[in-house]
Formats: sequence, structure tokens, C-alpha cells
Amino acid sequence: MVGARLMRSEKSGKASRKGVGERSLAAKRAAPRSLRQLGRPAAIAASPDEATLETVANPQEGALFLARFTAPEFTSLCPVTGQPDFAHLVIDYAPAGRLVESKSLKLFLASFRNHGAFHEDCTLTIAKRIISAAKPKWLRIASYWYPRGGIPIDVFYQTGAAPKGLWVPDAGVPSYRGRG
Repeated sequence: MVGARLMRSEKSGKASRKGVGERSLAAKRAAPRSLRQLGRPAAIAASPDEATLETVANPQEGALFLARFTAPEFTSLCPVTGQPDFAHLVIDYAPAGRLVESKSLKLFLASFRNHGAFHEDCTLTIAKRIISAAKPKWLRIASYWYPRGGIPIDVFYQTGAAPKGLWVPDAGVPSYRGRG
């Protein structure tokens, strides 16, 4: 290897070769300094209002593409009874200058576990927080809530028509059909 130098691992003491100018794997994996959760221990916030939703620069800014997050085990609490509610979320967005950092999204969604809110409120709160943090070109969220009291509730929201030329796949979650 041209320009290689001999390096010793501090853990194993084994020698390896790294090219001049190559960063170590750990350095490549290190979280940007602006992120407070990625690559570090982070606790789940007590409520969505206390949760931090972080973003990172979009290295493909200017390109029209869709990013999808799927959360098949989303939970919140009924604001009246305190009973748990369960949903399958599908979040699609066309990024602009910022990307939603996935660990912070996971922690933000988990902060709903002990939060009492109606299905519609949960869905729109999530959409509005993503819009506020990342300022996407377009966003769509579909929440498929499991039945409670015999009635499933599906909630859908999007910021407007999808940008021309954006491929938007089906959400892929059928409406609840019971056991039939």
C-alpha cells in the first residue's frame, strides 16, 4: 500500500497498516459535536415536549429523494383512561438541507410512552416537530392505531402535494381487518 504506515492497536497490540490521511474507524463513526444523543448514552425524555429531535446536514442537498422511517411498535397513553395505545407509524419525508437523525427520532417517539394524547394529536405532534426541526420539502405521516373499544383509528397527514418527480411508495400497512 502506497503511503501506508504501521499502526499498533492499543487494545490488541497487533500491527496493521493504515493509509496516510485515512481516519480510524472510530473517528469515522464518531458523532458530530453538534449531536447530543448519537454515539452517546441518552435517556428517554419524560414527555415529547422535553425530547430533543436532532438533525444533521444533508450531504445530498438538492437531490430529490424520499426517506422513510417505520415505527411498528409506537405507544402512547389514552388521555382519558390512561390505558396504552399502540400504533404502526410510517413517516415519509423529502429532505431539504437537514436530515432527521434516527436515534433522536427513536428517543422522541419513545417519549410518548407515558404521554396521554389522542391518536390524532400524537400523529400531528410528531409531524409538526419533524417539520420544525428538519424543514423538509415534503412530509407525510400515516399512523395505524390498533383497536381499542372495537374501533381502529388511522390518522394521515401530509404537508401538501408531493414534489413533482418524487417517487412516493405506498405506506405498506393495510387498514385493520380483524380476524376475517
